[in-house]
Amino acid sequence: MSEPRRSRKHILRIHRPRLAALAFAAVAAISSPLRAQAPRLEVAPARPSPGALVRLSLTLPATADSIIWIRGSMAGEPLHFVAAGNNTWRALGAVPVDGSDKVSARAIVERASGALDTVRTTLTIPALEEVSVTKSPQLAVSSRFTRPLDAATQARVARENALARAVGSRAHDSPPRWTGAFLQPRTSRVTSRFGTGRAFNGAVASRHLGVDFAGAVGAPIKAANRGVVALVDTFFLAGRVIYIDHGAGVVTGYFHLSEPLVSVGDTVTRGQLIGRVGSTGRVTGPHLHWTARYGTQTVDPLDLVELESGWYGVTDPEESTAASPGASK
Repeated sequence: MSEPRRSRKHILRIHRPRLAALAFAAVAAISSPLRAQAPRLEVAPARPSPGALVRLSLTLPATADSIIWIRGSMAGEPLHFVAAGNNTWRALGAVPVDGSDKVSARAIVERASGALDTVRTTLTIPALEEVSVTKSPQLAVSSRFTRPLDAATQARVARENALARAVGSRAHDSPPRWTGAFLQPRTSRVTSRFGTGRAFNGAVASRHLGVDFAGAVGAPIKAANRGVVALVDTFFLAGRVIYIDHGAGVVTGYFHLSEPLVSVGDTVTRGQLIGRVGSTGRVTGPHLHWTARYGTQTVDPLDLVELESGWYGVTDPEESTAASPGASK
């Protein structure tokens, strides 16, 4: 006996729950990729120390609407994004040494259609440990190191600091010049690390904003990476100095030299001999004070050494003269 015919209403009633389930699945299938493709700006390390050089990764959805440019900023300094593949762009940024407990980073993306995407993230910065006499290295020094500077000397120090800041600012004008990992300028013992306090004759003097390497007068100093010599001078505090512009806002400085072996405008290679250890400037003995800047912000130079090869920058020296697609200007 044949099966009785079902009414159209019955057929719809049977299949309505299935249709609803299919509709829900379709909406979920559309929403999930949209959520996954939302622009993201991530920073490593997630809780950086004051004076840290951080790594920023910007991930964008893949669309037919091509990217015209990407610009960004962090702590008052521009960010220079370079393409890293897989719809990801990378940049370096700096956490101020004396900044607040939070630092924000921002990236703005313009597409061919004129659409703008703005992506932000905020970092929580641990409080800077207070410099105390009991926790700081104790140095017995001549009274000239603790005596207040006269007005003329203070003005000289201010001019020299302005020169160093200007080198950092100009470093934003060129793309990254380096092609490999950064090196320590000396392989000798580190005698003082970044951020540590110093006490002269039982009184707190300052916070150390560089890394000191042991060395006798005349010991070799090497360039941390490829770059252009931006400044060779004699400063009151730092003595004979060399500043190297590595591009993309990154600068390294070499202080207290007995002899600089390069001149302004020279292009130096990674590991090249650029000077010799000395005791010039306001120091108690021969050593190399190595410093680094991102723009005008002083950062821990050892963070450059920890930056893995190929994470940022170029792999071919000839590419270092041209900006990468999608890089900020």
